[in-house]
Formats: sequence, structure tokens, C-alpha cells
Amino acid sequence: MLKRHSSDPSTSLDHDDVDGTTARWSFFQRYGLVVVGLSPLIANAIGSVFNIAYNHVQVEPLLSTAQMTRFRECWQWFNLLVYPMAVVCFVTPLIWLRPVHNALIAGDAVDANVLQKAQKRIVNLPWWFLLVAATGWLSCIPVFPAALYAVPEPLSGDVVAHLITSFLTASLIAVTHSFFAVELAIQKFLFPVFFQQHNPAAVPGGVPLNITARGVLWIFSAVVSPVVSLVLILLLPDAAHRAPWFAIAVGVVAILFGLISSVMLSKLVATPIHELNLASMRVASGDLTARVDLLRADDFGMLIERFNNMVQGLREREQLQQTFGRHVGEEAARQIMSHGDRLSGREESVSVMFVDVRNFTRFSSHHSPEQVVTALNVFFREAVEIVEAHGGMVNKFLGDGFMALFGIGKESDHHAQRAVETAKTMLQWVAQSRPLFEQAGWPDLQIGVGINTGTAVVGSIGSPKRQEYTAIGDTVNVAARVESLTKDLGCSLIVTQCTADQLSPEVTLRELPPQRVKGKTDPLQVFAVDY
Repeated sequence: MLKRHSSDPSTSLDHDDVDGTTARWSFFQRYGLVVVGLSPLIANAIGSVFNIAYNHVQVEPLLSTAQMTRFRECWQWFNLLVYPMAVVCFVTPLIWLRPVHNALIAGDAVDANVLQKAQKRIVNLPWWFLLVAATGWLSCIPVFPAALYAVPEPLSGDVVAHLITSFLTASLIAVTHSFFAVELAIQKFLFPVFFQQHNPAAVPGGVPLNITARGVLWIFSAVVSPVVSLVLILLLPDAAHRAPWFAIAVGVVAILFGLISSVMLSKLVATPIHELNLASMRVASGDLTARVDLLRADDFGMLIERFNNMVQGLREREQLQQTFGRHVGEEAARQIMSHGDRLSGREESVSVMFVDVRNFTRFSSHHSPEQVVTALNVFFREAVEIVEAHGGMVNKFLGDGFMALFGIGKESDHHAQRAVETAKTMLQWVAQSRPLFEQAGWPDLQIGVGINTGTAVVGSIGSPKRQEYTAIGDTVNVAARVESLTKDLGCSLIVTQCTADQLSPEVTLRELPPQRVKGKTDPLQVFAVDY
């Protein structure tokens, strides 16, 4: 069973798994069908009070004794027959849903087709109530005038006008507010139970009320109905001579219902907007764990799902980049993720550093592979941090060494200076970390570093099926040759003339004899750097 977390306490689930089948739900979720069945009572009761008061003030004074008797008999029989029938019609779908609801509460398996049918009924339940309630209320309009016309006495047209006003206003108040109440109750107490693994907005056959239609319904409930009532009260004859007083009462009722409608509308519209806004602010600040856990069947349902999918995609992309970055380097990962397939080789001015661990062959021949890897990882862990702290990028590991690039990405200036500062910091750290290497089994670990500066082709190079983000060219080859000179010349850090030309005067250089290297016809001028 899918566990959901929600910022709304009324929709949160308190799961206590026992053998993976039992879950503890809130009281209102356990009895959600009862709550939904009772949710329209208040609005209909208020609509009935309004109807009774209106008829008492405006209709009854216009009736004769015989008509008054027929009027009372009519509403008694109507309440005895029609209202119970409306209640039975409304609760029939709830009774059908009860076995499915109980099974879901108990954690039992429910047939997929049955569950989908139940979900469809849940989503469309407000419309079913709207149909039942509207039929019950609006049927009063033809029934009561017809009953009064059956009395063998003349019936004033004002009575019919007042009756239509009374029933129409009461029905608009009761039906629209009940629709909102049923919708809220379903969302809070039935959606968490019936939609544990599905989105209510994606139910086949579901017809939720969209935002535009909801606004129109609210306008009819809170604006059109009271205004029309006030206009009719003032235009129709005042049988009881209390029109001003009654108009004020209707105005107060209209204001109260407008406020109630606004509160319910804010729950249905403002709440998801508020939750989405908070979640988007968290995402903007870098929190990719943000999630909106509101279950909605309307327009917000798909919007919330797409938002959650978007954040999940960002989270997966971030995880991919972090994992990817551990293999190719964070800067290389950013370059590849930013450019994708459009990334290709391009010429750039870079400084290339090759680092090699001395006497690796001798050490590995006398130690187990686990000891060798442990000792290398001690060095590589700190070396990578030092390179990246100086704006460089460890491009590839070469067994007992690595190649690093400076001048790639955001920090592309002064790359020769940063490369040399990186090498000096690394050599100083190795000299100061003898205890760490001794603990790893390699107390005399030493390194050699060679640096060259120039243009190189940088980018994703290879076949369409297998590419590598790297740098190639003469600059890279010379840097590798310079690193190999560190063993022959007994220097830990050697740079070429091209690198030396870009260093600040504070860097102490010691000129070495020109060296012949593979691939070069002329001797190469190199310098040792003190650290």
C-alpha cells in the first residue's frame, strides 16, 4: 500500500504495518462515507429556513383560509415523500461504495475494475448530488402552484411569483453550497482511501468541476441568487408590509453565504495554489525533496502531478550528475549535462597537469591489490579536492596517476598560475601526510608533477556510441612527457616555457637544461618550481 505524506492533517495517513496489510486511518477517513452523506445537511437546512421564512412573510398573507390549508398539506406531503426519495437517491452510490471502502480501510486487495469504477463514482459524486438536490428543490416550483390552483378560489399571480422566487433562491443557496461541501468532504476523507496509488484527475470517465465552472457556480450562489432575491422582493407587492426589513434579512443571509462560499472556494482553489507556491520556492532554493501531496480530481490534479514529476526529474538529474561527476569529474559532468549531444571538440587555451605516483611498480609487486588501492585512494581523495578547490578538473585517472585540466568551464582565467599553485599545494600535503600514508602501508609515497600550457582540442571525443570528455593535442602530449622528466631530473614539479611565461613573479623558477622529448625535434626548455 502506498504511503502518502500530506501537509493537511485531515488527509494524512497514520500507517502501522502489520504483515504489510494493516493500516490505521483517521476517524473521519474510516467513516468518510458517513461524513460525505452528512455534508449537505447544513446548507440544505439553511436553504429550508430561508424558504420557510420567505413563505411565511410574503406568501401566506396572500392566501385564503382554504388555500392556506392546502399549502400546509402540500409541504407536509412533499416533505414526507419527495425529500426521503431524494435522500435515498443520494445515498445509494454511498451504499454501493461501502464494501470497497471497507476493503481499502482494512488493507485488503480490491479488483482493479471494481476499484476503477468506485473511483469514477467518487469523482462524479458531487454532480450526482447536484442532480438529486436540484431535482428535489426545483420540483417545488410546479407542485406548489398547481396544488393551490386546485383550490376552487382565485389565486393571485403575486403568490406564484413569490413562490418561484422563494424556491429558486433557496435552491440556489442550498444546492451550490452543498456541492462545495460534498466536494470538500470527498477530497479530504475519501480521496486518501480510494486513491492510494492513482491520481484522481486521471480516472477514466471522471468529470470534475474545472476552475472556470467552479467560479461560475460560486457567482450564482453568492452573487446572482441574493441579488435576484432582493430585486424581486422590492418589485413584487409587499403582502406583509415588511419588504425593507425582509430585504435587510436577505442581504445579511447573502453576505454570510458569500463568506462561507469564499472560505470553501479558498479551500478548493487557494490551498493548492498556496501549496504549489511553497513547493516551488523550496525547489528554487535548491530543496529537491519538495512535493505537493494534495489529491485533486480537477485541473489542479494534473498540475500537481506534473509539478511532482518535474521535481522528481530534477532530483534524478541531480543524482545522475552527482554520480556521473564522481566518474568524469564535476566540471566535466556539468559541461556534458549542459551541452548534451551538441557538445563537440573545440580548441581552448588550457593548462594540462599530469601527476604520477613514484615507484608504483615496486610497491605493487610487494603488496596486495587491496593495500595498493587503499594507499592510492588516500592520495587521490585529497588530490582531487585540491585540484577542484583551485578550479581545475581531474579528467582521467591513469592507474597510478591522473590528468587534470585548468581553464575549462567557469574558471578559465589565470589557469597556468592556478595549475602551479595546485601542484605546490599537493606536494606540500604529501610531505605533511606521512602518518596517513604510513597507516595505509606506503610511508614513502612521493609524486611527480608536469605542467604544460597551450591550445588543445577539448570536448566529447569518440564514436556516437561511446564518447569521452577529454583534451587532446600536442599540449597534452608535451605535459605527459614533462611529467616523465621529473624522475630523470630528480624534481617533483616541472613546467614548460609556455607555462612559465604566464606565471606571476612570485613563483620561484629554476631553469633546467633543455630536454629532448619524444615527438619534438628541438629540445624543450623546462623549469623546476620550488614548493
